[in-house]
Amino acid sequence: MTVLDDYTLLVEEGLSQLTFPDSPRSLYDPCRYVMKNGGKRLRPVLTLMASGLCGGNLEDAVPAALSVELIHNFTLVHDDIMDQASSRRGQPSVHVRWDEPTAILAGDMLYAEAFQQLLCYSDAPGRRFQHLQRTLLKAIRTVCEGQALDMKLEREKGGSVEEYLDMIRGKTAALISCSLKIGGISAGASQEELQRLDLLGDKIGLAFQIQDDLMDAVADPEKFGKTRGGDILEGKKTFLLLTALENGNETDVRELYSVMDKDSLKGGDIDRVVHLFRKTGALKRARDTIGQEYRQAMELLEPFDDSDYKADLVTLLNFLIDREY
Repeated sequence: MTVLDDYTLLVEEGLSQLTFPDSPRSLYDPCRYVMKNGGKRLRPVLTLMASGLCGGNLEDAVPAALSVELIHNFTLVHDDIMDQASSRRGQPSVHVRWDEPTAILAGDMLYAEAFQQLLCYSDAPGRRFQHLQRTLLKAIRTVCEGQALDMKLEREKGGSVEEYLDMIRGKTAALISCSLKIGGISAGASQEELQRLDLLGDKIGLAFQIQDDLMDAVADPEKFGKTRGGDILEGKKTFLLLTALENGNETDVRELYSVMDKDSLKGGDIDRVVHLFRKTGALKRARDTIGQEYRQAMELLEPFDDSDYKADLVTLLNFLIDREY
């Protein structure tokens, strides 16, 4: 993925210039820890690509890209507290390394810093500053709604595929759409272009999350970088599980619940669940849905003028499509 190196380098340079004060260290050390802890940087890279796609200057789009990455990390810090996740990107979560009150405060600080970055556009023409603010705030609201839907799904015994899709539109797709859209706004894109970018992000977000669900069940753990069947072990409601519950006969559903209701699962239990995913057509539906969403994403790019940025976005989409599962 060398084609993305220049974008990632620009993002990392921008992040390196974030200046958190030295005091109080109990607030700012966790902020520095979070932002130096890596990650794919997919969202800010998309912001830069969208800016270039719409005729903007990449340097001018860096503050917008940083704002999205800061918000993304803010949500992760708070998600880890809610999920009681002990690690993030191979390192202890903030609430584990410090404590929960510190993590909440650090997340709030990242939120504030995201809007501080947008102040760079306060004198931009065409009310871009206000448009950027509204777009980011709307995305944050939608992410919160998605998290609430996720919590509701986890509390309930059942759930539907449609509920799940609504949830990931909030938790995953909303910020990806925002990333592309604010890149376009920073470049002065037309309303039609912004609508296309918004929908493009929705398609990428849905495909990406369903692909993660699929890879969790069937991918090679060494290539995927996570324990096989992690979602099954944690009893998560995924596209695969909910599809299997909707498509399966009474015996299939009873067997799924008998496994998922166990206090402790073993490798054989994971194999049984994956077998039921295959038997009920959940694996096929996931693959079909992923392919459909990525194809529609490619179609949304077609009306944009040909450019290196458009070619790079196509390369990125092809890379995401080819993630091994």
